[in-house]
Amino acid sequence: MQNEVIKQQQEETISAVCTALGEGAIGIVRISGEKALACGEQLFRAASGKALGSYNPNTLVYGHVVDEDGAVIDEVMAVYMRAPHSYTAEDVVEIQCHGGVRSLQKILSLSYAAGARPAEPGEFTKRAFLNGRIDLVQAEAVMDIIKSRSDAALKVAVRQQEGQLSGEVRTLRRSLLDVIVNLEAVIDYPEDDIEEITFGNVLQEVGKTTDGVKKLLANAHTGKILREGLHVAIIGKPNVGKSSFLNFLLKEDRAIVSEYAGTTRDVIEEQFMLGGIPIVLADTAGIRDTEDYVERIGVEKSRRILEEAELAIAVLDGSQPLTDEDREILSLVKGRNYVIIINKSDLGSANVKAELAGEFANAPVLELSAKTGEGFETFTEWLQKFVYGNDRHLGDGVYVQNARHERLLKAALVSMQDALAAAEAHLPYDCIMIDLRNAAESLGEITGDAVRDEIINEIFSKFCIGK
Repeated sequence: MQNEVIKQQQEETISAVCTALGEGAIGIVRISGEKALACGEQLFRAASGKALGSYNPNTLVYGHVVDEDGAVIDEVMAVYMRAPHSYTAEDVVEIQCHGGVRSLQKILSLSYAAGARPAEPGEFTKRAFLNGRIDLVQAEAVMDIIKSRSDAALKVAVRQQEGQLSGEVRTLRRSLLDVIVNLEAVIDYPEDDIEEITFGNVLQEVGKTTDGVKKLLANAHTGKILREGLHVAIIGKPNVGKSSFLNFLLKEDRAIVSEYAGTTRDVIEEQFMLGGIPIVLADTAGIRDTEDYVERIGVEKSRRILEEAELAIAVLDGSQPLTDEDREILSLVKGRNYVIIINKSDLGSANVKAELAGEFANAPVLELSAKTGEGFETFTEWLQKFVYGNDRHLGDGVYVQNARHERLLKAALVSMQDALAAAEAHLPYDCIMIDLRNAAESLGEITGDAVRDEIINEIFSKFCIGK
């Protein structure tokens, strides 16, 4: 039933505004489907008097959009793209008009009157996927390109849109399918005594594929940060310089700096770029026991922010010996990603680093001054290494940015590890094949080679209308 609905929707001609609504130099209305040319010719009049379809495809034609009475609505350029050489792989007409809201709305309504229906969110890209022009990873990369927060995120999204990740996943899936085919052959021809060789082949081939999935997952940490930003929480007791640290990173006085403890009573959140990395930074209220009701609310909120952060920056006052409050702060970051910042290096040293040498001997500890900026370059380098690894920059590897892809890769990895365990134990081939089929299905869901219609609808419903 679901397939029939999708097929019926594909047979309909759709229309939508493809540019951001609001005042602008140019706005674009896109019409896609079997009747796209007929719809376009009904509302577009070329200045030459010729029909739009008489021009060579992909030719911009100057003219006007007119209403049912022949009145001119706008001066436009129109182009007809013949299937399959279009974004959707269907017949497409695009009308480039002036970017005013009323003009776009009027042209859009005329396209509806001509036989098109309003496009659903992401329906143009969905049709490109259903028509085989792109796969599901490439389709999702379209939105990643639009939402990229940094040059690195854009670079990864473009790679995925070009099929880099898809190719890698399909190669891994084909390896699993080859093993499944071989096992099926052994089951169908039990008279051939090749049991030991078959188990060995399973361990070798599935082991290689497992390593490939692990490699992709290893880069998921970087990909997710580039796509969504690194969520960072600055924590510390009052008056250690957390707000000064934030202000220096932002290059502006965003947080109030005072010699009085407890100045910051709420969480201050900012988004910015540091070393090419998108950062979502939360400067929290100083964590301490307090009788002040408002400050106590801020402290509790700080603890919640810390729980959700992907990286904690624990700030200590390097001019004073460690206190019980400092040690409580340090206890909160254990078991998570963190870096210890010893601030106020310009005020002299209380040898705090030596005090950390025991329990935190292997922890990342950096000394700097939020007042003078000394040591911030070292912090930036450490942060780049945390995100990218030892290369400290975006390499040429395949990066997984999408949480859906990461979840399916993890599911495939678990199934393959179960298959390896079954092969090592020489369990029946049927048991091994169940796990391998599950792994192949998970990988197929990433690219769309094996995915349910409801999943497809859910993915594209998150797209903007017109894309």
